[in-house]
Amino acid sequence: MKRNSNSTSIDSEKIEAFQAKTRGQLIQPEDHEYDEARSIYNAMIDKHPRFIMKCENIADVIASVNFTRENDLETAIRGGGHNGPGLALVDEGFVIDLSPMKGMRVNPEAKTIRVEPGCTWGDVDHATHAFGLATVSGVISTTGVGGLTLGGGHGYLTRKYGLTIDNLLSADVVLADGQLVHASENENPDLFWAIRGGGGNFGVVTSFEFRLHPVDQVFGGPMFWKLSELESAMKWYRNWLKNQPEDIYAFFLVAEVPPGDPFPEEIHGDKVCGLLWCSTGDEEQFNKATKEARNVAKPIFEFTGKMDYPALQSLFDGLYPKGLQWYWKGDFVKELSDEAIQKHAQFAEVPTTHSTMHLYPVNGAAHDVGKSDTAWDQRDATWSMVIAGVDPDPANAEKIKLWARSYWEAIHPYTMGGAYINFMMEEGQDRIKATYGENYERLRKIKSKYDPDNFFHVNQNIEPA
Repeated sequence: MKRNSNSTSIDSEKIEAFQAKTRGQLIQPEDHEYDEARSIYNAMIDKHPRFIMKCENIADVIASVNFTRENDLETAIRGGGHNGPGLALVDEGFVIDLSPMKGMRVNPEAKTIRVEPGCTWGDVDHATHAFGLATVSGVISTTGVGGLTLGGGHGYLTRKYGLTIDNLLSADVVLADGQLVHASENENPDLFWAIRGGGGNFGVVTSFEFRLHPVDQVFGGPMFWKLSELESAMKWYRNWLKNQPEDIYAFFLVAEVPPGDPFPEEIHGDKVCGLLWCSTGDEEQFNKATKEARNVAKPIFEFTGKMDYPALQSLFDGLYPKGLQWYWKGDFVKELSDEAIQKHAQFAEVPTTHSTMHLYPVNGAAHDVGKSDTAWDQRDATWSMVIAGVDPDPANAEKIKLWARSYWEAIHPYTMGGAYINFMMEEGQDRIKATYGENYERLRKIKSKYDPDNFFHVNQNIEPA
């Protein structure tokens, strides 16, 4: 639903009345903080909101929802700002920016944590690691908690402990009418079902409660082979992974070796394939797994060993800071056929140092949850694939887009059709329907109940029934 694009028509008295109800900072285009406030992780996005509200608390969120609804403004929700297609911003509209809301409370006895939506996964890891605990998150610690969770969430601990949503115990949600509700298995269970994978379609989540697990140190790190080994390595990997205990996690990647530590100078710029490991088991189990991988082909680089879990989680942070150009395409993958592997080999030479393809395992414990138990439909997927064209230079934007699209178009016929919504650009309703499969119509009905006017539509949108 397209809303008021003439936000300049809102008179100053209404704006002042709104500000009187809030404690956060309202940023407008004339303010010197504006350009920084509208910048997000993907520098390819250049949107100009009319208002950016830096919410300090739930009252600010409620006031913002009411103000934007009453003034018929296009509204976007921003947490960590990592959203690839830039759906954390909206031109000429209103951004409800949750980044100042960083409260957390760990309950080490119950093994839970309550997290506000401005937190990153690095914030969460810092808080939980003091107690030797963690929950399932992504692979870059600067990612925001809210977006990753609402999309489903997967990462290094997925084979052992499932998806992020499988560890979500409850949430507080501000609805389109400004009402604050609690969602859990016992309260508003339909809403709780929908937010576990259904994205930001149903409201603004102001608090997440997660289950924690005993994770302190892990065995992990990268192992690279020459790119010429891709076909044999990927054929080994597809069969090997399904037989591994859930403690063993390794995602398959293609990349270019970046300059700098810990990579030796002689391999800087080399095109490679490889694995990024994480094991929650013992050293013997990890050594057995890595030995099997070394028998596939001799690695040209290996940097594996025992480390604190937050160290593994932040391993890519320096390589992927805020401000790069990003364009990505994703798909769920069940099987890696010989034909699909040949296509990977054809397109896997990345065009820039930061560009990459990752196959993230989403099997193991993630398969213990039924397809209709949460909004995440693809419970029989083996991998969540992302093809990411990335570069610091805007002059390379078309180059990385072309590579990512061409690679994806070649691989897509061998996939399950839908994708992890956090790995999608704005790709239309058919892709969203393919992602949610049999759960899509149920999501539409819940959308009709909680957001019948589609107020929350600047997202991977589920239209009301």
